[in-house]
Amino acid sequence: MKKIITCLLALCGLHATAADTHETDTIVARNGRPIQFIALMHASLRIIYEGTEIEIDPVRKLGQRTTDYTAMPKADYIFVTHEHGDHFDPEAIRQLSTDKTRLITNHRCGEQLGYGTLMANGEGLRLPGDITVEAVPAYNTTEGHLKFHPKGRDNGYVLTIGGTRIYIAGDTEDIPEMAQLKDIDVAFLPCNQPYTMTPDQLVKAARVVKPKVLFPYHFGQTDVSRLPELLREDGIDVRLRHDYE
Repeated sequence: MKKIITCLLALCGLHATAADTHETDTIVARNGRPIQFIALMHASLRIIYEGTEIEIDPVRKLGQRTTDYTAMPKADYIFVTHEHGDHFDPEAIRQLSTDKTRLITNHRCGEQLGYGTLMANGEGLRLPGDITVEAVPAYNTTEGHLKFHPKGRDNGYVLTIGGTRIYIAGDTEDIPEMAQLKDIDVAFLPCNQPYTMTPDQLVKAARVVKPKVLFPYHFGQTDVSRLPELLREDGIDVRLRHDYE
């Protein structure tokens, strides 16, 4: 059984929960209400706020690892960043959905499914329950890698929940548009090659975005163990979670 992580942050106060066997962090939002972050697998995470269930890039199987979405509550909102199989799983979406579930996705995934609220980079949306979302760019910049995530196709998302701003980067490198992100409390930044960032790129991105808490995710076999030390003097609380491997 995986260890439930215990942690604490002041403005975004992190403390332990025991939601399930996945690594779980609870953040006290700016409005004083708790937001739970549950690390599921690689780029898949679950967010719970005031009884609202939010799923990010739900995927049932990756290599030998699996997530049983049938054992979880149905989602109020499902966000999908792009069409790659480690982010987009139509059956996982079906298992999590009711007729009241709202799917929010980039255009390519919405077109493949034939439904959903489609967002392009730069668009915003206000949702019930003190939640807003902005779709932000996510793409490759390194020569030879551009084909993996071309500019303008995929989304990252900035969710504002209870006043707390959460940046879920999706698959991206350290792109110039990150400098436009303001007041980020929590960031999820990817770190694996050749598809997303190197550790050095992630450090550079973190220094631009300046989150209070950083979760490296989507890191596969990349060694991210030095990231907390590399960013210690920047005042960024780097939290490594095994489930984001």
